[in-house]
Amino acid sequence: MSAPSRIGGFSESEVNRVLEAACRAAGLDASGATVLRGHTNAVFLLASSPVVVKIARRGSNVAEVRRTVELVEWLVGMDFPTVPLLPLEQPVLVDGHAVTFWKYVPQPDHPVAAQHLAAPLRMLHQLPAPPFLLRSLDTVGAIRRSLTAITALPDEDLQYLSARLDRLEKSLAEVRFALPPALLQGDPQHRNALYDGSAAVLCDWDTASYGEPEIDLVTIEIHCRRFGYGKAHYEAFARSYGFDVVEWQGYQVLRDLRELRMITTNAKRAEAGSETLVEVVRRVSGLREGDDGLRWHIL
Repeated sequence: MSAPSRIGGFSESEVNRVLEAACRAAGLDASGATVLRGHTNAVFLLASSPVVVKIARRGSNVAEVRRTVELVEWLVGMDFPTVPLLPLEQPVLVDGHAVTFWKYVPQPDHPVAAQHLAAPLRMLHQLPAPPFLLRSLDTVGAIRRSLTAITALPDEDLQYLSARLDRLEKSLAEVRFALPPALLQGDPQHRNALYDGSAAVLCDWDTASYGEPEIDLVTIEIHCRRFGYGKAHYEAFARSYGFDVVEWQGYQVLRDLRELRMITTNAKRAEAGSETLVEVVRRVSGLREGDDGLRWHIL
C-alpha cells in the first residue's frame, strides 16, 4: 500500500484548513488555490489574487520563519533582487503553523538557467552582514540532526551514512577556503530562483546562513550534474560568477558533504512506501558505488 498523500508534511484536509484560515486573517480569498509545490513546504497560488501562500512544513520553528521574513525585508531594502513579501504583518499563525504571503511572479515554461543565477548570487555574497543575527553555516551538524530523525531507512544504510559523515568531517577540518565569509542563500538552484523579466531573482530563504560562499557554489554544480542540466550549464555559471568551485582544492569534500545533506534531509521526511524513500535508497546506493554522475530524480 502506498503512503497517504501529503502536502508539505500535512494531510490535504489539514493544509487546506490552514490555508483558508490564514487567508481569512490576511483578507484574502483561498477558494480555487492551486498547489505549486508540496514537498518541503506547502506552496499555493491564489486564484483570486497574484499571491503565493507558503505554509511552513509541520514542525517548523516559528522563530526561524520570522527570521526569514526579517531577512527578506532587509534584502528588499538593500535593493537586492528577490521576491517581495506582501505588505502585511508576517508570518500569520494558524494553530502554531507559520504562513507567509508573497508577490506572485509569472514564469515561463522553463527553469532559470544556472548562468542567470550568477549575478544575483555574486551580489548576495558581496552584501554586508545583516544588522541582525543569522545562523552560522553548520553542514555537519545539520546532517547529524537529520540522521537522528530518519525512521524509514535500513540500519545498514544509516550506519553507512554516519560513517561517511565522520570521514568527511575529518577532511573538512583540513580544507582552506578561498573566498571570504558571506551571506549565503543556502540552497541556490534552478527551482529557488525566478525570472523577473529577463533577469533572475533569488527566492526561498529558509536555509539562509552566514558562512563560506563555496557551499552555495558547489550546490549549483551538484544541481547541474545530478539533475540533468549538464556540465555546460555549470561552466556557463562559473564563468559568469568568476570562480570555478570544481577547480578549488576543497571541492570534493564540500561536494560530498552537500550531497550527503541533500540525501539526509529528504531521508528524514521519507515515509515507508513513499516515492521519496525509493529515491533516497537509490541515491545511497549510488554513493556506495561511487557513481558521481548518477542522475537524481527531483523530490
